[in-house]
Amino acid sequence: MAKAPSKKKTDTTTELEQKLWAAADKMRGHMDPAEYKHIALGLIFLKYISDAFEEKYELIKKDGGEPEDRDEYIADNIFWVPAKARWSLIRGQAKAPTIGKVIDEAMHSIEVENTELKGVLPQNYARQGLDKQRLGELIDLISSIGMGDSLSRSKDILGQTYEYFLNRFASAEGKGGGEFYTPQSVVGLLVEMLEPYKGRVYDPCCGSGGMFVQSEKFVEEHDGKRDDISVYGQESNHTTWRLCRMNLAIRGISCNIGSTNADTFHNDLHKDLQADYVLANPPFNISDWGGERLKDDVRWKYGVPPANNANFAWLQHIMHHLRPNGVAGVVLANGSMSSNTSGEGEIRQKMVEGDWVDCMVALPGQLFYSTQIPVCLWFLSKGRNNGLVAKGKLRDRRGEILFIDARKLGHMVDRTRREFDPQKDIKYIADAYHAWRGEKVTHEAFKKGYQDIAGFCKSAKLKDVQGHGFVLTPGRYVGTEELEDDAESFEEKMKRLTSQLEQQMSQSQTLDNEIKKQLAKVGYKL
Repeated sequence: MAKAPSKKKTDTTTELEQKLWAAADKMRGHMDPAEYKHIALGLIFLKYISDAFEEKYELIKKDGGEPEDRDEYIADNIFWVPAKARWSLIRGQAKAPTIGKVIDEAMHSIEVENTELKGVLPQNYARQGLDKQRLGELIDLISSIGMGDSLSRSKDILGQTYEYFLNRFASAEGKGGGEFYTPQSVVGLLVEMLEPYKGRVYDPCCGSGGMFVQSEKFVEEHDGKRDDISVYGQESNHTTWRLCRMNLAIRGISCNIGSTNADTFHNDLHKDLQADYVLANPPFNISDWGGERLKDDVRWKYGVPPANNANFAWLQHIMHHLRPNGVAGVVLANGSMSSNTSGEGEIRQKMVEGDWVDCMVALPGQLFYSTQIPVCLWFLSKGRNNGLVAKGKLRDRRGEILFIDARKLGHMVDRTRREFDPQKDIKYIADAYHAWRGEKVTHEAFKKGYQDIAGFCKSAKLKDVQGHGFVLTPGRYVGTEELEDDAESFEEKMKRLTSQLEQQMSQSQTLDNEIKKQLAKVGYKL
């Protein structure tokens, strides 16, 4: 059953994040956001693992144990923090001119003592171009996070702050931000539709790990346990891979994303993985993915993807890694739904005929930091959950595709970016999908079961898709939204509108005359 998305954070936490960001951003000075990102996020991470360590330290001490026994921490999956790297020492030297060196040595000692963090933490705080006074002020600010709260609460706030900063850095970096961060609106929708309760969750281009964080939140909010899902991922960009490792560590999420960054197409780190859920936001329309060297790859079941566009390479890679009854949600550029160049149309047709495509969702523009163009979501299902269909738990939708046109949903949060409301938008879309699958939902529109809604959703048969040349653009199928009749006849409406136009034209003429009059007064006669 589809349940409501997660609760919003408290106003207090949001105010703290905004205050921290405003102060930290002011300190950034002339430093590029892409560079400053690692300075701020590295410090937040350092405080997080230090807080977790100190919480365990006090518990061991209270129980009469040896708080400096490293094994006590390793047993509870808590990072061992050497004395020289503990936040109390960092905070005490925040105003010292050598603070940069102190932090670098702290980061290095943590990597030495915790091999899973090797090569992950930033160690460039001592460099000449970094203002040490402002660095000390930033340390003081981060020290205030969670002050007055329990250490457990402090760690939760630090995790939220890390995610908030990723969001804001993505916004500040614009196009570059899209390389490491998928907006929460999009991730939230993917998670609510796929509902990753149990099993293996995989993201072949995991960025900073947002898909994993939201999946873990989903499990916890639906009374599951973190170890109900296991996380697998891969990221080709080294700096982004480091962000991901820190993001997952700060959330306490155990994962397998490789010991370093690697190219998914040419160095698949999880060749034998069969995933229950795949959530992915691959780079759009990537042209330099080296496809010419992979023409005979076993993953290309439905056709060799064009060397100048990786869209259908991503889709087929994901299909290759789905276990029977596995499901996937993939963000792609709109062109993937209709392109017929370089064999893409034939691959898409074979995917449809192979009954892989479960649902297509058209998203509005301006959801992403990296691009203003609208994108779409592909939902793929291997076997269409035949086991659950056979048991009568799901409706048999083989040979059908659900099309959802969500382009009119969402609201503008600023001049350039749109977001989905968790209840109004995400729940509406997700419940349409779950109702179509035969699951019980709570949204009013689908409480009595799935129904087509003109302008929003349509369940189409294979012959309908065939009639459209296997183009999967939802707008071709959902039709036009039905408008309410205002009971005004055509003649009455024209009479009213003509009268309004006459008044406006009269007002326009009056305004023109006044403008001429005022210009004449200052010597500019028209």
